[in-house]
Amino acid sequence: MSKARDFSLRDKFATYNSMEVVEVAQGFARARLDVKPQHHNGLGTVHGGVLFTLADLAFAAASNFGEDTVVGINASMSFFKAASQGVLLAEAREVTRSAKLVAYEAKVTNDSGDIIAVFQGTGYIKSNSRVQK
Repeated sequence: MSKARDFSLRDKFATYNSMEVVEVAQGFARARLDVKPQHHNGLGTVHGGVLFTLADLAFAAASNFGEDTVVGINASMSFFKAASQGVLLAEAREVTRSAKLVAYEAKVTNDSGDIIAVFQGTGYIKSNSRVQK
């Protein structure tokens, strides 16, 4: 748990937005957000940028868990359902890894387990000590 906490504290933007990494392991991370009024857009639902940031935080924590340094080079998100309160979780999982690239998917869900959004991210491995064969 201390690796998750350490990663959360280093990400100042996520911390500023009340997000935290609550679990991290090889190829996996879970980030959490307790929705507050400052996370709402003009329609009273969670802003898309907040959802993207939560998923991106999980992606960053998961892809940088081991010895590699990974930076995002492409990301996209599809939005499926609005959220306005409660707890949101983003779970990122590694889809594939090569010598220089990783691909991740992160699902953002609400308290009921409903999928709110799905994020896809590609990362470039700047330093590489582990490669899936």
